[in-house]
Amino acid sequence: MSRHLERDLEHLQRSITNLAGVVEDAIYKSVRALQDHDKGLAADVIAGDTKIDELENSVSEECLKILALHQPVASDLRRIASTFMISTDLERMGDLARHIAEAAITLSAPEFAIPNKLQMMTDLTTSLARQSLDAFVNLDSQMARRVVRLDDEVDRYNDEMIAELVQMMKKSPDHVKPGLTLFTATRHLERIADHATNIAEDVIYMIEGEIVRHRPDRIGKD
Repeated sequence: MSRHLERDLEHLQRSITNLAGVVEDAIYKSVRALQDHDKGLAADVIAGDTKIDELENSVSEECLKILALHQPVASDLRRIASTFMISTDLERMGDLARHIAEAAITLSAPEFAIPNKLQMMTDLTTSLARQSLDAFVNLDSQMARRVVRLDDEVDRYNDEMIAELVQMMKKSPDHVKPGLTLFTATRHLERIADHATNIAEDVIYMIEGEIVRHRPDRIGKD
């Protein structure tokens, strides 16, 4: 690897890490705004979505620039391709955080109790997002594989949340509208976990050269 290519890859790594940090913060704040009925915090998340879009564009441009200037091959090429795909997933996670924040503004009635299971689902989802990026930074395919396996746990929390919300809506007509809003927010959270899984699958491809997406038999077990 040439010194110039190595320098550009290091800069690309810093750029994608910065984007990941901003997205992770947006996810945390959006759910906190939902739980605390905090319209101001929700508004901050919505306003910050433009920055995420700009950072994603910057990473994409860096990837294309490196491809054009250096024409990398083998592991370097996989690294750049994976970074490009990961930046797209991060941007979409940012969009979903914005949607959760929009739901928080709609769901501003403090008398509607947010189920405790939402925090458990949030903790696991943000953990998956963080671990998928740690796997990328540390070139750890085993951690990436654990992220992929844990996605089923988020799906289970989602199913349990939906069941709980259905029961709440059945008990009182006043709960129908906020219940549907929270149902939508929960679905957005579940989609964030899906994108974290996509990132983990891209990390596996980057390190091992194996495509595992849509191939659960290639993930393995603990």
